[in-house]
Amino acid sequence: MVKLIIQIPCYNEEKTILATLNDIPKSIQGIDIIEVLVIDDGSTDKSSMLAKQWGACVLELTHNKGLANAFRSGIQECLRRGADIIVNTDADNQYCAKDIENIVKPILEGNADIVIGARDVLNIKSFSPLKKILQKAGSAVLRLFSSTKVQDAPSGFRAFSRDAALKINVFDNYTYTMETLIQAGAKGLRVESVPINVNDKLRESKLVKNIFDYVFKSMKTVIRMFIVYRPFRFFISIAGLFFILGLILVSRFLFFYFNSDGNGHIQSLIFASLFLVTSVQLSIVAVIGDLMSINRKLLEDIQIRIKKMELKD
Repeated sequence: MVKLIIQIPCYNEEKTILATLNDIPKSIQGIDIIEVLVIDDGSTDKSSMLAKQWGACVLELTHNKGLANAFRSGIQECLRRGADIIVNTDADNQYCAKDIENIVKPILEGNADIVIGARDVLNIKSFSPLKKILQKAGSAVLRLFSSTKVQDAPSGFRAFSRDAALKINVFDNYTYTMETLIQAGAKGLRVESVPINVNDKLRESKLVKNIFDYVFKSMKTVIRMFIVYRPFRFFISIAGLFFILGLILVSRFLFFYFNSDGNGHIQSLIFASLFLVTSVQLSIVAVIGDLMSINRKLLEDIQIRIKKMELKD
């Protein structure tokens, strides 16, 4: 028996929640049980009541804690309810629900652990030219940082196998999309992208109030997660940059020293020393970070074992 739970984080979505729920498919090939879980993130409108009347299970959070926290709470509840596959979608009916069958298929076939619904960003009419460029650039950066082939990194329409859901941890309070991808790459989870369709825009984004603020917060999350999960690569890359700069300045000093009758540019030697010392210090930090990363992996293994014991997997 394969159980699919479709989780929908929701905050004051009384105008769109029924449209989202009504589009959810009643049956999917390869799936025996389909449940819908709405995570009510402290809504003050009728969202929760409408979801219950529709027939969805509702997890009510005490107050508004943000999208990332609602996603994390939903994943935990889905695992507790015995989900074999978890699909996350938005309550604003942005994503076309009929594509749920397409994003669970790679998991059912055993070809992926996480599947990201990839929108045709360049052809979404509601996106401004700047947003389209930033979306594409952001996905390219995530491919580099996460070592995955994700095509639409900010997409919240995604499917997780039970194993992937057990291994993923969300620390950020702003958004989960970037963080989970970096973790997936670091933990060796297979990530696939599947083309999806989008519905007409029903409301403005609650997460992206200012595009530049969103980019800043997203990049902060990406860098933070990269340091946590790839500390050696992060710090050794910066150390290498300082080392190269130091060598350039040493070369500059030696050039003038041997071509000016011993009169070198002493300032080059001073700055070269600073850069080279910084390079050594960052290299030490890289090694320490790598050792801490190994310890974190051991702790995560213990965490997964505890989760499985609690869930009786």
